[in-house]
Amino acid sequence: MRIKIKGPLIQRRNQVDTSSTTDQRLLDSRGPADWVHTDPWRVLRIQAEFVEGFGALAELGPAIGVFGSARTATDHPSYAQAEEVGRRLVEAGFAVITGGGPGAMEAANKGASEAGGVSVGLGIELPWEAGLNEWVDVGINFRYFFTRKTMFVKYSQGFVVLPGGLGTLDELFEALTLAQTQKITTFPIVLLGVDYWSGLVGWLRDTALADGKISESDIDRMVLTDDVDEAIALMVGGARR
Repeated sequence: MRIKIKGPLIQRRNQVDTSSTTDQRLLDSRGPADWVHTDPWRVLRIQAEFVEGFGALAELGPAIGVFGSARTATDHPSYAQAEEVGRRLVEAGFAVITGGGPGAMEAANKGASEAGGVSVGLGIELPWEAGLNEWVDVGINFRYFFTRKTMFVKYSQGFVVLPGGLGTLDELFEALTLAQTQKITTFPIVLLGVDYWSGLVGWLRDTALADGKISESDIDRMVLTDDVDEAIALMVGGARR
């Protein structure tokens, strides 16, 4: 009877794999390279991203995630506001975590870095962005969105959300969903920009809530304001709970 042992796997009879051994495939550089694109290899890459992220951020201390559009121009009022948010968060004792890109993210990182705080950027591999902005002092680049999103939620005590697009909405609703399902607790979420966000909040209240798809408490998780002082105070209050 034919028997082959491949690590913890035992093969017998017609299930025996007659291809090369694992060591041979590792050491023989002339062998096929397709295996680096298989799902088991991707699992190791995912695991490595979690290990790198946890290792880099484990001793970060209190931090706030700041989100906003990569398309925010440097002369837009939201850019100056994001810069102020980054600076004020550092003055309140927080590190600042952004997606590490341009626009509002760059502004928040700039404010934090210039204030002498810890400016963190969690980048993502995209076809149209060229790495982390120059104001990121601690940066990690991720392949996978879900790994990156875990880092945002795990190492932030709250989110300040400036005007943004789909990526910003993705992070916002991720936090809302985790709070609704009690995966995270005492997690303040501030929408900074009344004119920009009122339509979304109004739709949630007048359509989703009115039709019974969400609860009043889901909307109450978000604070809508134009006041940076209020945003910072809410982050400080949330961290003390």
